Amino acid sequence: GFSDVKLVLVGDYKNDTFYSDYTSLKMLVEQLNLTDRVIFTGFIEDGDLVYLYNAASLLAFPSLEEGFGLPAIEAMACGAPVVASNRGSLPEIVGNAGRFFDPYDQPAIAEALCQVLGDDELRKKMSVMGVMRAQQFTWDRAAQDTLAIFRELVER
Repeated sequence: GFSDVKLVLVGDYKNDTFYSDYTSLKMLVEQLNLTDRVIFTGFIEDGDLVYLYNAASLLAFPSLEEGFGLPAIEAMACGAPVVASNRGSLPEIVGNAGRFFDPYDQPAIAEALCQVLGDDELRKKMSVMGVMRAQQFTWDRAAQDTLAIFRELVER
């Protein structure tokens, strides 16, 4: 089992569509006597997120629509394995460094999380692959890629 695992929910719930479910979720956590295992942090400053990523066994990212997926890159850069939605940009951003699930399929989410949490070797492999993947997303590389596009346009 995973008796020592904690779920840490990070975010500014009041400015998110998730907020409509926040009260009922908080009540459910209390009813199930999981208040010591489910932590609602509220808003966390960007500079403090690195501490959470470094302490995390994994980042669960069940986004339904993700334009870019910066939290996934941040988590990978810190060595946290990423288990994410197969929607939006996440499969492209995370690549083969992560595990994916259908965010509308609760058993699939649970299976993906349990697979990664239950396999230390897999987590170590995902951590190393994630750090390597995150290194591909730098401002220097973005500038070089943009410059290459401009050069190609000028040469036409």
